[in-house]
Amino acid sequence: MTVMDTPIRDGLRSGLPLVIPTAALGVSFGVLAKPIMGAVAPVVMSVLVFSGGAQFAALGVLQASGTGATAIVAGLLMNTRWVPMSFAVTPSLTGGRLRRAAEAQGIVDAPFVLADRGDGSFDRGVMIGATLVQGASWALGTLAGVLFGDALRDPSALGLDAIFPAFYLLLLVEEVRGHRELAVVVIAAALALTLMVFAPPGVPVIAASAAALIGLRR
Repeated sequence: MTVMDTPIRDGLRSGLPLVIPTAALGVSFGVLAKPIMGAVAPVVMSVLVFSGGAQFAALGVLQASGTGATAIVAGLLMNTRWVPMSFAVTPSLTGGRLRRAAEAQGIVDAPFVLADRGDGSFDRGVMIGATLVQGASWALGTLAGVLFGDALRDPSALGLDAIFPAFYLLLLVEEVRGHRELAVVVIAAALALTLMVFAPPGVPVIAASAAALIGLRR
C-alpha cells in the first residue's frame, strides 16, 4: 500500500518545534560571526548556505586566522554528510530531474529526521515544510544576532553554546531504533572523537558518515 505524503502546507506545522532552538542557534552564529565577517556576510551566508554545521566550521577557521579558501573547504567537508542523506531520500521524491533537484533542497538534518517514516521512505511534504520553517528561523535568528549582538557579546552567557550539541543529540536519539542504528552511532562517535585530535575540520564528519554503510543493502 502506498503511503500518501503530507501536503507541504500541512508539513509546515511539523517544523514549528524547530523555530525556537533554530533561531537561538542563528542568534549565536550572528553574534560570533559579525566581528569576523561584518554585518552583511553572516546573514547572506545563512540564507544561501543554510547549514549550521558548515557555517560554524567555516567561522571557526576564520576565527583561527585561516584563509577564506580553507574556511570554504571546511564548510564543504561538513556538508558531505548530505550525500548519503540524499541517497536515502531520493526514492521518495517525485517528478522529473529538475523537480527532484528542487525538492532535494529540503534535505536538512532536523527535517530529514522528522520526515523519516522508519521504513526507508520519507514524507516529502513534512521534509519540505519543516525545512521552510527552519530556514526562515535560521536566517531571522542570524539577523537578530547581527543587529543586537552588541548587547550579547558572549553567547555562552545565556547557554546558547550548549544548544548546538543538544539539538543534534536529540536528533540522534530520535533515529536510534535498534541494534544496527546503535552500532552505527557507537562506531561513528569513536571515529569522530579519534580524528578530532589531529584531522582537519570536516574530516571526522566524513569518516563518521561512513559508519552508515553498515546498513547498506542492495
